[in-house]
Amino acid sequence: MAKQTIAEQYVDLMARAGVRRMYGVVGDSLNPVVDAVRRHDGVEWVQVRHEEVAAFAAGAEAQLTGRLAACAGSCGPGNLHLINGLYDAHRSMAPVLALAAHIPSGEIGTGYFQETHPDRLFAECSHYSELISSPRQMPRVVQTAIQHAVGRRGVSVVALSGDTAAEDSPDSAPELAMPLDLPAIRPSDHEIARLTELVNSAERVMVFCGRGVAGAHTEVMSFAEKVKAPVGHALRGKEHIQYDNPYDVGMSGLLGYGAAYEAMHECDLLLLLGTDFPYTDFLPRHVRTVQVDVQPERLGRRTQLDFAVWGDVRETLRCLTPAVREKTSRRFLDRVLERHAHALEGAVNAYTRNVGKHTPIHPEYVAAVLDEEAADDAVFTVDTGMCCVWAARYLTPNGRRRILGSFVHGSMANALPQAIGAQFLDRGRQVVSLSGDGGFSMLMGDFLTLVQYGLPVKVVVFNNSSLGMVDLEMMVDGLPPHATTYPHTDYAAIATAAGARGIRVEKPGEVRDALREAFTHEGPALVDVVTDPAALAVPPKITTEQISGFALSASRTVLTGGVGRMVHLARANVRNIPRP
Repeated sequence: MAKQTIAEQYVDLMARAGVRRMYGVVGDSLNPVVDAVRRHDGVEWVQVRHEEVAAFAAGAEAQLTGRLAACAGSCGPGNLHLINGLYDAHRSMAPVLALAAHIPSGEIGTGYFQETHPDRLFAECSHYSELISSPRQMPRVVQTAIQHAVGRRGVSVVALSGDTAAEDSPDSAPELAMPLDLPAIRPSDHEIARLTELVNSAERVMVFCGRGVAGAHTEVMSFAEKVKAPVGHALRGKEHIQYDNPYDVGMSGLLGYGAAYEAMHECDLLLLLGTDFPYTDFLPRHVRTVQVDVQPERLGRRTQLDFAVWGDVRETLRCLTPAVREKTSRRFLDRVLERHAHALEGAVNAYTRNVGKHTPIHPEYVAAVLDEEAADDAVFTVDTGMCCVWAARYLTPNGRRRILGSFVHGSMANALPQAIGAQFLDRGRQVVSLSGDGGFSMLMGDFLTLVQYGLPVKVVVFNNSSLGMVDLEMMVDGLPPHATTYPHTDYAAIATAAGARGIRVEKPGEVRDALREAFTHEGPALVDVVTDPAALAVPPKITTEQISGFALSASRTVLTGGVGRMVHLARANVRNIPRP
């Protein structure tokens, strides 16, 4: 077997770990690795315009598949651009292997041109960050990096000088000595017995779900049915638990709606399942609380617990549900379901009043029509800010759709880059980017990546010429909005000039046809919808607490707005309440 270079061995190890593409921007320190990718049959190099996009795209691919994804940046400024997307991937538990190319190895420590220390810089946004300074460290360092990323669900970073990458490796790449599938974690019998006792002794049980309920929909529904528990969710739990859910009582938090908040505070046992919900002002302080999570460091860090359970949600419920006594009273559940339906009835008209005449267009209306027209298995990527509001309240999950966003890191401009990663993964699946004009314009250069690769991503720009969420933050804090507006921009014209299909929408009656035209277009398309910057109402009474980013006021409902098709589910759940 011919001798491999370090670069060839690195690429071979990635391929054996399941990596199929590497996102990045080429540069001299990366040249040996890029050339190794060029000559490798199983890995594709994806040329983006900005390394931040490379990291976001890799993170999106990893979130959708659960498998390792990869990105790379050249020395100094090149790999520094990765950091924001890597933070997002790491906080989203996406297994990503990042290559931070380095300056010539003999110049490290001399203040050389473009010198940084990537093994230090990326330490905070990774489980593992290490410099390969000698060929003798291969292949163990890369294998260790892969093990950390896959096993601990997050980012690993390998720093590698270009001259070192071009050297011969001491050995051929070995087979990976680890499985790439995660094991299931089951609580001990003692923990299940204690949890059973807590559930049996409670009269009013409420379940609140986060992203950790992925793959456990059936188990959550079975448990809720047995103990007659309302089921609420955080934003990241929405896609996994809201569909086919007769116990749904909505979402809590800044973007919340329905009766989830009330159910959490009126129950006598709250089960937090697979959620690291950070907004402590929305969590009850005087309710017995149990948290189940596969990440033990998350247990109890948001609220005081009466019992902490380390385990998978699915495995925990598979053990717990047969052990608990079935509750006979639905009084608490039915009361909360009726309150939830009433709350949604009051909000449903937010986008229907004068919708045919109102210009600029209600963004709620755009989101509602988008939800109706998008494919049943669409992947939605959602910009931070007001687009999160529309996604939370209007996108209808069904078990096949996926919703990605920077929901933990809260970065602007994530939607388009994440859409790139999602579309590369499956060119035949509909991918829709819900982009604010602020987020889209921040990394707009990578719209050209869609055109270059013919990626059929559909970008819907909610173009209100402002940073809407920042406007709201300032108003709640008693400040006049300042430096939050943009000049009116025709993004459809820019898309057309770039070689994509650009569609400008200024009248509400044009929204549905514009979306249908974009969805049937074979290549990339952008729908530029001029929306109302004053779409959200601020409640009449605001407390002295501030909103900062996604921090909260003490008011339990900060934003108002409609809820789209969710009201139909709420009505159906109330109609299906058993009657004596």
